[in-house]
Amino acid sequence: MQKKILWIGLALVLAGGLHVNAQNTKQDSAYRKWFVGSTLLLLGNFDNTNNPGYIQINAGYRITSKDVIQIRFKRSQYAWPLGIPFGPDFDAPGLNYPGSARILAPQIGYQRFWWKGLYASVYVLNAFEKYMDENKKKIGNGFTLYTDFYLGYQFKFFKDRFFFEPAIGISYWPVRTNVPESFKAVEQKWPNYFIQPGLDFGFKF
Repeated sequence: MQKKILWIGLALVLAGGLHVNAQNTKQDSAYRKWFVGSTLLLLGNFDNTNNPGYIQINAGYRITSKDVIQIRFKRSQYAWPLGIPFGPDFDAPGLNYPGSARILAPQIGYQRFWWKGLYASVYVLNAFEKYMDENKKKIGNGFTLYTDFYLGYQFKFFKDRFFFEPAIGISYWPVRTNVPESFKAVEQKWPNYFIQPGLDFGFKF
């Protein structure tokens, strides 16, 4: 499913090539300050094997033409160790949790444009987690502090009204509390970081 999402994102970039204007400083006095959006990772909800019920809402404000602050809200449910990479081990039998975890996660971030549409961003995400066993019975609450780092490029469409931001990122969680022992036993063989794509899109106003 992850490969399908990446191919769809690439197709959108190529299909919109005729309408793309890279980020530049010539429009500094006229850039739109506010935006709202989400991510193409929502397409993962069509995965019937392990549907995450993923929700992401983005909202941001452009302080200058190069500096952006952003808030996000994420909600998802997952049944696999956080550090397990995409590949044959992901969703493999015997490697998932004995249950699942559900997160509600507000996030704040900063985005800096360096050259045209090239940008780097950093986010801090506070994930409040609810752990459930295989019978969907609650077995505890926890907290995870994530830091996300992205390097990507913003493509603009339709006179800078819409944008798409393919990126490569790494998520690292230095703080993780109250994880049930049965979940810890599955997690311990995997690192506390995860390399992931960024596929955000949005509308500027």
